[in-house]
Order: sequence, then structure tokens, then C-alpha cells
Amino acid sequence: MRCLVLSDIHSNLAAFEAVLADAGDVDVVWCLGDVVGYGPQPNECIDLLKFLPHICVAGNHDWAAIDRLDISSFNSYAMRACLWTRAQLSSENWEYLEDLDEVIVEEPFTLVHGSPRHPIWEYIVHPSIAAANFAHFDTPYGFFGHTHIPVVYAFDAIEQTCVTFSMPEGSPVFLDVDRLLINPGGVGQPRDGDPRASYLILDTEQNSIEYRRIEYPVAETQRLMREAGLPEPLVSRLSLGQ
Repeated sequence: MRCLVLSDIHSNLAAFEAVLADAGDVDVVWCLGDVVGYGPQPNECIDLLKFLPHICVAGNHDWAAIDRLDISSFNSYAMRACLWTRAQLSSENWEYLEDLDEVIVEEPFTLVHGSPRHPIWEYIVHPSIAAANFAHFDTPYGFFGHTHIPVVYAFDAIEQTCVTFSMPEGSPVFLDVDRLLINPGGVGQPRDGDPRASYLILDTEQNSIEYRRIEYPVAETQRLMREAGLPEPLVSRLSLGQ
């Protein structure tokens, strides 16, 4: 099976479409949450995802958009974007977000948005956080998003510690380590200093993942965001990958 693994589309249709075109033929899409939030086309992104063979877990912005999550801890820009998104959602897409699971297991993979320990909200940003999370899922491998930064954490069962490594772009990496936590990066709002959309191709027959980046028309997304009146800092950050 050839699987497209992606996360954090964030209502950025141009980035989502670029990823789909670059990925080519896949059997299924695995989405790690935050389909909406920040960007200008929430309904269009949900509609496109629903059109594809896919599974999807809930992200914090997905829950925030349907008033299932307290947004008082959001910064002012994220809060404004969330309230705007909430007002845009069709009833059908509201129901789609309501029905998303927090965790999906597709052996030998566990899919979450934030972390296995706290699927909606926790950020895995340090090996010590990753190490603590391996006790909270049973499969050999886990996929997570939320940080918008591509990374792999490998767990050393003897030392009970993690090592971190980056994936080479465009070259398959074989899953020959006993336990891994893998983040494909962000489609619609990368935060690693590279504005290109980030994603993975999983080949279950070869037992490998391939990390990819693809340019998309950032200016088009920015134009639509400005037309919608979304906060300018959310617009400008797309050019910087921040």
C-alpha cells in the first residue's frame, strides 16, 4: 500500500492541492489533524479530503472550530482565525469534524495529532517528551503532527531514552528501528524555516517512509487570507515557514 501521510493542512487549499499533485497515485491518505484553522478555505479543504480515500484524527484547531475546545489559551491571532473559521463551516463539515476520532490504530501504526499521551494538545518538541510518550501506545510506530516540524524520534528500550534524527528529503528511509514517533511536518503552515509544504509517503510493502517538500503558490493563499480579513501576522508567516 502506498499511503500519503500529512498533517496540519490548516485551510490552505493551494498547499493541499500541491501535495496531492506531487504525491501522485496513492491508495489512501492518512491525515493527522488540523484540517482547518489559520487559513482561508476551511470548507474547501474538508471537502477535498472527504473526496479522497482517507482516515483522519482530530486536531486542536478542528475541535476549536466546532467549539469543543476552550480557545482562551490561543494567542489573539489564532483566536481571531478560529472564530472566523467557526463562522464559515458548513453544517456538513461541522459534523465531519465532530465525528473525528482522537486516536486511530492502523497496525503497525498509531495516528494522533498532538501526542499518544494527550492526542489533541500536547506538543512533542523534545526527546524527553517523546520518550515519555512511548509508554502510551502499543504499536511499533506512531505518526503525530501539531508542531508543524518534520522529525523522527527513535526509542532505545534498554536506555529508555530517545534519539532525534531528520529525514533526508526525497530518499526512502526503512523502518528498521523497533519503535519510532514520526512527524511529517505541516502542509499548510510549515514552521521549520522552509515555506514549502511538507509530507510523507509511506510504502507498507517496502516498510519505508519518504520525506518530501513541495512549493505551492503562497501568494494566492495570502491574497485569500487578506480578502477574508485574517490577521496579517498569519499571512506573512507563510512566506517565512514560521
